[in-house]
Amino acid sequence: MSDSSPAPKRRKEQRPLEILRAAIDLFGEQGFAHTTISAIAKRAGAAKGTVYLYFETKEALFEEAVRQFIKPMFSGIKLSVDRFPGTNRELLEMLIRRVYAQLVENEERRAIIRIVISEGQRFPHLGQFYHREIIQHAQKMIGQILQRGVAAGEFRESLAKSFPAVLMGPVMLAAVWKMTFDTAQPLNVQRFCEAHLDLIMQGLCTR
Repeated sequence: MSDSSPAPKRRKEQRPLEILRAAIDLFGEQGFAHTTISAIAKRAGAAKGTVYLYFETKEALFEEAVRQFIKPMFSGIKLSVDRFPGTNRELLEMLIRRVYAQLVENEERRAIIRIVISEGQRFPHLGQFYHREIIQHAQKMIGQILQRGVAAGEFRESLAKSFPAVLMGPVMLAAVWKMTFDTAQPLNVQRFCEAHLDLIMQGLCTR
């Protein structure tokens, strides 16, 4: 007779992730303020007490979603940046392509951005948390690439070194477009990425 005990164990291990995904879906559909823990539990197929077993508040749910779904992406990119063997131009291109592939084209991660944008004014701590955990590190990483590129003679001196977020502006536009206008005018993300890279390289690279 086979032992079926691993199945419930796997189910228990998956439960926090199921709750997180249910929460992100509902935050996007109903808004952060109008989503209740009871609704999250129902969507996840769990008891309300089970949700509280893992997450004390809705804020804790959001923060853990950022840590689970967004932060590992940038941690992986940073690891690639630290070990990259090519030029700074090639490195910047690699970084931007990965962000499009792993953020803009990922519905789950776009949903988290939607929450930050739509709820940030009413719940500023959500935006502050996202900025601290993600934006600050991304800006620092891009700034370092720009500084190294200027020092190596690959990039010209520009204000982008002081405002590295300007290089990622089109990424945010693409993510918002996918969430807002894609049914009216579908976005070819790959072509958009190529246009973005062309704009950056024409403006940054030395002749």
